[in-house]
Amino acid sequence: MATIVLGVQWGDEGKGKLCDILSSEVQICARATGGRNCGHTVVTAGKSYDFHMLPSGLLHPETTNIIGPGVVLHVPTFFSELAKIEAQGVANCQPRLKVSTRCALNLDLHAAADRLHEKQLGKQNIGTTGKGIGPAYTSKAERSTVLLADLLDDDAFGDRIRSMERDYKLRFGGDLDGYDVEAEIKELENFREKLRPFSVDDVEYIEEAQQQGKKIMVEGAQSALLDITYGTWPFVTSTSTTFGGVMAGLNLDYRKVDSVVGVLKAYTTRVGSGPFPTEDFGEVCTKLQEIGHEFGVTTGRRRRCGWLDLVTVKYSNSVNHYDTLNLTKLDILDSFPEIKVAVDFKHPDTGEILKAYPASAKLLSRVVPVYKTLKGWNSKTTGTKDFAKLPKEAQDYITFIEDFVGVKIKWVGCGPNREDILVR
Repeated sequence: MATIVLGVQWGDEGKGKLCDILSSEVQICARATGGRNCGHTVVTAGKSYDFHMLPSGLLHPETTNIIGPGVVLHVPTFFSELAKIEAQGVANCQPRLKVSTRCALNLDLHAAADRLHEKQLGKQNIGTTGKGIGPAYTSKAERSTVLLADLLDDDAFGDRIRSMERDYKLRFGGDLDGYDVEAEIKELENFREKLRPFSVDDVEYIEEAQQQGKKIMVEGAQSALLDITYGTWPFVTSTSTTFGGVMAGLNLDYRKVDSVVGVLKAYTTRVGSGPFPTEDFGEVCTKLQEIGHEFGVTTGRRRRCGWLDLVTVKYSNSVNHYDTLNLTKLDILDSFPEIKVAVDFKHPDTGEILKAYPASAKLLSRVVPVYKTLKGWNSKTTGTKDFAKLPKEAQDYITFIEDFVGVKIKWVGCGPNREDILVR
């Protein structure tokens, strides 16, 4: 009944295309965790649609979409993104879009605190998007934040925001980037009645859908290696981005989860700070950036690039237990004469092969990758729809990944458009 789509690496794997395809086949498309920093692009029929907070199922007229309680909701982004999607000709969006009243708000106050904190950290900064996601989840954990339910029904919600502002000023010792608390409270008051038609009790809504046997597709946020527990801590996001996070962020019946799909890029990228064992600093990185258009949807920053890290992929599978994989951007490797993949990590001091994936970010940043070199295919794969018509070397690359990770690759991305996906 439910299919869950999760990122395998450090995000930016291209989940949007598969989420778009699968959401056309379900009755409900749901977001479970994350916030306005979780950007992905869907290209279909020559048009490009950017999604940050809204579920991509809005593109399909028969699909209802819900933002679950694990998401932190930035209200202005919700409405600006909705207006943009509607302006692009996507019909009947508003009746098909729901938001859980249990969502905590992601305030402009949180973004101001986020930027100030990153600035104070200097060279030790986490490399956040600056959208305030971390502070928003922290406020939720500290029980000091505002829920959507509070905004709708509690006239004292502004006092909580004022209290948070005072706390941040004491904590960081100064001005919050020109932030105006009264202006934000007034803006939220103006949004109150506009939000009410979208608001639902998520527990009742999802439970009823499950009892009726409706098909549900869940869009995971970010990826396994950014998970607050299993990621490369502290260079992670502020919530759980794994299967466990989905189960906490939506009241899904685990017995009705049909499939967990991992989305895996054919090479490895990362945005922001943190360890990246296979990162390349030369020609390979530049070539992957340029051919793969490796720029963040949310931040616009150049992504760090390197060879496929199968040690990390295998670790990610141990955390999420994928049923199938979607390998994306295979075509970006079309012009590489040789392709490397990391199959082991050596300890930087002893030279011994590590048996377990390091929990220490410091150690992970120093490990020495052991590479296997595979022959490239030096021919165009864009638009290929039949596995047997891929070059033999490309087939070998895919089967090598499958055998190493122990999970079948069902979908292969062979181009930028929605239609450029090979189904096995």
